[in-house]
Amino acid sequence: MDQIAIGKFIFKKRRELNFTQEQLAERLGVSNKTVSKWETGKCMPDYAMIEPLCQELNITLAQLLDGEEDEKSIDSQQILKMLKETQDLKNKKLMLIGIVISLTGIVFLIYSQLIGGTEMQEMLSGFTLGISVPLMVLGIMLIVRSKCRKGKDQ
Repeated sequence: MDQIAIGKFIFKKRRELNFTQEQLAERLGVSNKTVSKWETGKCMPDYAMIEPLCQELNITLAQLLDGEEDEKSIDSQQILKMLKETQDLKNKKLMLIGIVISLTGIVFLIYSQLIGGTEMQEMLSGFTLGISVPLMVLGIMLIVRSKCRKGKDQ
């Protein structure tokens, strides 16, 4: 998939339908900046936006992913299934990273409580305690974000 070619194709089809970026964005429930990013090739539409985008532009999924009007014998449902599986893998990866970071924070917290005694050990204890809290918060935020994305895609 050529992100730039797809973006140019989205731009071309939007213009053919005499839609502004704002109008297309409103129909899809996204911002006009999002449409602009798609058209410039800075990012791709999210999995959940692919089907509605194709419907609004009167194109097939194969045409969108090819970035041209040639109709090829590609099963749109199979492509959508692959895109969903890719999105699910990204969410699982994000959750796994969140879990690892949270567990690292917990280990630091436990370690901070185990050390102490000398002035140097107290300083190290405070340092590890100071690191543990942001790590746990970051980990939890990543886990929640992956859950929110999963719920949004369903």
